[in-house]
Amino acid sequence: MKDAFEKILRGTDELIGEKELKEKLAEKVKLNIKVGFDPTAPDLHLGHTVLINKMKHLQDLGHNIIFVIGDFTGMIGDPSGKNKTRPALTNSKVQKNAKTYKEQIYKILDPKKTDIRFNSEWCNKLGADGLIELAAKYNLARMLERDDFNSRYKANQSISLHELIYPLIQAYDSVFLKADMELGGTDQKFNLLVGREIQKNYGLQPQIILTVPILEGLDGVKKMSKSLNNFVGIDESPDDMFGKIMSVSDELMWRWYELLSFKSQKEIQEQKKQVKNGLNPKEVKIALADEIITRFHDKESAKQAQINFTNQFTNKQKPTDIEEFECAIADSSIPLANLLKIADMVKSSSEGIRMIKQGAVKINDQKVADHKYTVKKQSNDTYQVGKRKFKKIRVK
Repeated sequence: MKDAFEKILRGTDELIGEKELKEKLAEKVKLNIKVGFDPTAPDLHLGHTVLINKMKHLQDLGHNIIFVIGDFTGMIGDPSGKNKTRPALTNSKVQKNAKTYKEQIYKILDPKKTDIRFNSEWCNKLGADGLIELAAKYNLARMLERDDFNSRYKANQSISLHELIYPLIQAYDSVFLKADMELGGTDQKFNLLVGREIQKNYGLQPQIILTVPILEGLDGVKKMSKSLNNFVGIDESPDDMFGKIMSVSDELMWRWYELLSFKSQKEIQEQKKQVKNGLNPKEVKIALADEIITRFHDKESAKQAQINFTNQFTNKQKPTDIEEFECAIADSSIPLANLLKIADMVKSSSEGIRMIKQGAVKINDQKVADHKYTVKKQSNDTYQVGKRKFKKIRVK
């Protein structure tokens, strides 16, 4: 029981309900552990996996993992940490993102032992009378104690009524699923506590709460976020993942080891000792990149990514196997940002424009400064986006 408890606590921030957890572990009770993700973006990144890794730890200990995809709550928008009302997503967008989440989490969790649920299943059936009953089980004064609501209220900033409903709906998920424990980031603590309170008001035993830290992005300062472009996506290419992980500071590397690695604490402490005794931190960073890329791709891809990185940056070589791409256009030219999107070198034309403005796009080793630059028909050039993406593109 002691080993299981220590494994559960590793890399976490706070445990609420320690006594209840220890009692359940001693009784060898299989916990129903709920984790909710709103599908607000099309891809998961390493920041999301801090929480999913903890789910994996608990799954390995034999507990029941319920992965709740918030297709209903996603259309409301989680106000956590927001200083203004977040635009609600359309149902079609939520469903598209939810499908991607469902595919990506199986890169970590065991699909045979993971119960995936969509909260529209029970929330759509709640109805007006059920929602009124739910709202009656919490009060406005307690809701306004929440930091982001409180600061916006004092600043005379807008708080939409639907935002107040969000924590209640998340709590109702715990009621419907009879959750014994709920996991979440530290920014979710208020919502998780509402869940405990609402469960009691429905006559259920309040859930244990376990929060995990927020992972800093590549800059080592701000929360990993796609919008801040400081993220490592779990579906990115091995080369991109390797290069990004190698770019983090030595200090941040240890933080990532603590929250992302499956190595034991003893192994990590041994690595720290080796670095202190003269081992180049770069070698330890390579080991981290290898572990993460192997997890989301495979061992051979991780090995090749290291070779490519060494050739490109240590030996100052371009990749020898640059992919070729042909693009047929109807007009005499095409905007560069659009071409990069079509060639899958950027996710969108707007990202292409942003990368050009940042000076991160080159054609035949020449940096392109004009974000309105167009590429003419019958051209055949080598394109580079950032430090790691290369492609030979022929425009026909």
